[in-house]
Amino acid sequence: MTQEELDALMNGDVDEFEEEEAAEEVEKGGSQEEEFSQPEAEKSVPSGYNSDTSHHWPLPATDENKMVHQLDDVTKESEEKASEIFDIIEGISNELMEKEENLQRVIETLTANITLFTTLNTKFPDVKAFATSLAQNEEALEDANIAVETLQNSGDSIMSVMDIMQYQDIHRQKIERVINVMRALSKYMNTLFEGRIDDSKRVASATHIVGDTHNDTASVDDIEALLAQFGQ
Repeated sequence: MTQEELDALMNGDVDEFEEEEAAEEVEKGGSQEEEFSQPEAEKSVPSGYNSDTSHHWPLPATDENKMVHQLDDVTKESEEKASEIFDIIEGISNELMEKEENLQRVIETLTANITLFTTLNTKFPDVKAFATSLAQNEEALEDANIAVETLQNSGDSIMSVMDIMQYQDIHRQKIERVINVMRALSKYMNTLFEGRIDDSKRVASATHIVGDTHNDTASVDDIEALLAQFGQ
């Protein structure tokens, strides 16, 4: 209740006050109806806001919601996962190199067999087994060379993946730089708002100061006590 309304009560203008109060209620009701009639798309609702979170919006400053905590978690988990990926890629690369070495030995054996069967087929052209073995070894050698080429291409692709993964470290460094700037600003603001008096020793804030425009000027109990004094 404002001072003006209190004066109206003290002067006996009760009917006028009740009429004004009723008019204000009607006006408030009309504005509420207009608000409820607005389409949902036209209402400005913060992202993530809903009926379940409306009672604690903005979100409380818990470890899950603190910005620097979350960024620290992101950099830590990102670095751990990147290390795991590098270990897996390195294991695959080592296996490919090992298989390539094995195929090289197979190729050497097939090459020797082709040389042998070429000689035998030349000296004994009537023996079909030599010609058949020669054709089979030549076909196997071609397949082995294709397999080696595939392994080499796969190794090159893995090296490209490892090069791309290096950007993860750059991203981590960028996030850490943001964290450092945020922490520096936080420390600066805390220093800027420091006081010589402990907060627990400060005087409580006044509910109403002369010149305030809000309605919290007098409670119902204050009004009843005031009327009782004037009635004595």
